[in-house]
Amino acid sequence: MASVHKDPRDKSPFWFAAYSTWNPSTQSWQRRFKSTKARNKRQAVEIARAWEQAGKTAHNGLLTPEAAREVIARGVSDVFLSSNSETMPRATVGDWIARWLQAKELENGEATADRYRGIVERFKTSLGVKAKRDVAALTPADVQAFRDAEARERSRGTANLSLKVLRACLSAAEREGLVTTNAAKRVPIIQAKGDEIKRRAFTITEIKRVLEAAEGTEFYGLILAGIYTGQRLGDLARLTWQQVDVSKGVVRFVQRKTGHRLELPIAPPLRDYLLSLPGNDNPRAPIFPKAAATAAERVNTLSRMFYDQVLVAAGLAEARAHQAGKKGRSARRDIAELSFHSLRHSAVSLLKASGATDAMAKAIAGHESSAVSAHYTHLTADDLRATVDALPDVTKEKATK
Repeated sequence: MASVHKDPRDKSPFWFAAYSTWNPSTQSWQRRFKSTKARNKRQAVEIARAWEQAGKTAHNGLLTPEAAREVIARGVSDVFLSSNSETMPRATVGDWIARWLQAKELENGEATADRYRGIVERFKTSLGVKAKRDVAALTPADVQAFRDAEARERSRGTANLSLKVLRACLSAAEREGLVTTNAAKRVPIIQAKGDEIKRRAFTITEIKRVLEAAEGTEFYGLILAGIYTGQRLGDLARLTWQQVDVSKGVVRFVQRKTGHRLELPIAPPLRDYLLSLPGNDNPRAPIFPKAAATAAERVNTLSRMFYDQVLVAAGLAEARAHQAGKKGRSARRDIAELSFHSLRHSAVSLLKASGATDAMAKAIAGHESSAVSAHYTHLTADDLRATVDALPDVTKEKATK
């Protein structure tokens, strides 16, 4: 049985533990004496008990890394309780994920919260029964196995995003004292291969080609809105007439991803397009009814339609075979070089080419970036108008093939 002692001949202020461990070479129990580095006797007793428990577990052949962590966690908890009236904070992986998601739903837009929920729920599923264990028992191996599965089943980019979300989730647990080490931070992101396709911005010529391919459809207006506001497809598809004030020359957004409120000047080409549309007495009516109906179901469907109906028609992408067996959230996505989101990058590039600073261009697009400092968060539409008016008119000339 473990016990603690002080050697009267030793001037050390710490208590020494006497405990037994199994010696596999001699096949016998061996008595050990070791300083607990604890001045408090009650704490020293709990430390000694934890060490002896680890020895007994090893003797039974059950001292796996996970079992050792569990013994240590219980020992640390007992030491804490021996000198504190409060209960040591603990939570299972599943419980912590639920708490963290509740906070994220309050802090972020609906789309971002949904993305986080999908990632952490997949992680919990990958853990199996381990999800019922203490969050402090998570290991880098658990996280890396999930990261690698995400890369195989979805894409390298998705795997890296999932890893970053887990890092944020466990960082919050670390701040609350539930874990001492963030296991996800010890897992590196997957580096891109040299031949991997990366998304890029459209050139002016390519923008004109997609406008020609989209002429007569709602995508024509969505493309103009994407170029001249830099907003995401989902936000543009849900745009209503009450968000547009043509007399003042402004359009207002509340980004679903970030919750940011933006008031942007309407560039002349976009204003001319909006004025050409039939009027609507209902201010809540969507400017792009078909796109709004599709986005209400799933924005990714609208993004695929843009690829199939516009990019392919413009000769900027190859037609894809839509196999029924690869549909659904679990299907791995092929990353295209160009997509509707590329218009967002194009908007920032055009703004910077027209004289806007990097921070101002990102402020207009509503990017979450350290470059968008407090100096830019209070800019009004009038402050930004000259910058937006300096953008080129992509509707004037036909594309050069």
